[in-house]
Amino acid sequence: MFNAESAYGTTEELWFPEWEFKGPPWKQRELYRKWSPHLFADKFKTPTLVIHGQNDYRIDVSQGFDLFTTLQILKVPSKMLYFPDEGHWVLKPQNSQLWYKTVNDWIDQWCK
Repeated sequence: MFNAESAYGTTEELWFPEWEFKGPPWKQRELYRKWSPHLFADKFKTPTLVIHGQNDYRIDVSQGFDLFTTLQILKVPSKMLYFPDEGHWVLKPQNSQLWYKTVNDWIDQWCK
């Protein structure tokens, strides 16, 4: 989740934000803002790999694209791996292989 307020209206599972933030954004605005990464983007500097599937109904794909675009604008080393045919979990064998290769390559690049 990149923008906690906008994510509230795009998830198919409202139980999580209702529980974590103790209600909807219009009733708990300060709590949503306290924990929303997009409001702290000026401090981003960690290389970030963003992975998202189009069919993820828990966290809308716009959250991933918003994060990646912000990282790119800030010139933070970043890469996005987008699966147009996956959901919250990457399950198709070829996609899973690409997921593991991309994650391992990212770790090799940034954690050695």
